[in-house]
Amino acid sequence: MSDLPDVGLHLLDPRLPGWGFPRWGSASAAGLDLHACLEGPMDLPPQGAPSLIPAGFMVLIRDPAWCGLIFPRSGRGHREGLVLGNGTGVIDADYQGPLMVSAWNRDAVASIRIVPGERIAQLVFTRIARPVLTVLEGEAVPESARGAGGFGSSGR
Repeated sequence: MSDLPDVGLHLLDPRLPGWGFPRWGSASAAGLDLHACLEGPMDLPPQGAPSLIPAGFMVLIRDPAWCGLIFPRSGRGHREGLVLGNGTGVIDADYQGPLMVSAWNRDAVASIRIVPGERIAQLVFTRIARPVLTVLEGEAVPESARGAGGFGSSGR
């Protein structure tokens, strides 16, 4: 018996199977490739507003111990500046709408062209934890070796 969730994929774009969806880029890849389900090419201007690009399916995680995270694809992000407009997308287990990718061009000079079917992002599934939260009222915060130092204060 597996402890992995049974994640449903409801395809909204009939072109996805022809593009090889769903697939991971390799046997050890963490991210499921997401394709741009556009009707025609889209140009992202340098440092312009982010654009929502349909991924062409709905993902049904359903298990509240799991979520999906959308990340940029590393190669195109590094070489050309194609990143996510929201940093990382979070897909909650109870979300049932179409998956959208917020794409942004961080390059200062060149436009980025996205064509239909192109792999533009990746979806990673991960477990989540919901710790017990305790509001401490009137209690002194115990000291630690680091204290309140942040943003490089540890010297590393």
